[in-house]
Amino acid sequence: MPIAVDIDVMLAKRKMSVGELADRVGITPANLAVLKNGRAKAVRFATLAALCEVLKCQPGDLLRWEAEDSVDG
Repeated sequence: MPIAVDIDVMLAKRKMSVGELADRVGITPANLAVLKNGRAKAVRFATLAALCEVLKCQPGDLLRWEAEDSVDG
């Protein structure tokens, strides 16, 4: 997927656990893991805003676009 999720980076910078972040954001640790591992198909803006508020960051600190390798043929 061309969207990469960098929640791990922000968790490390903030010295915060996944469980603590999930509690403070108000989502389950399992749902946070799905998002963190890049398996989510979507994220609600309310959830993104809560993540940014708790982690004191911008959406671009958590999500980035990566070009996919394409093979022309």
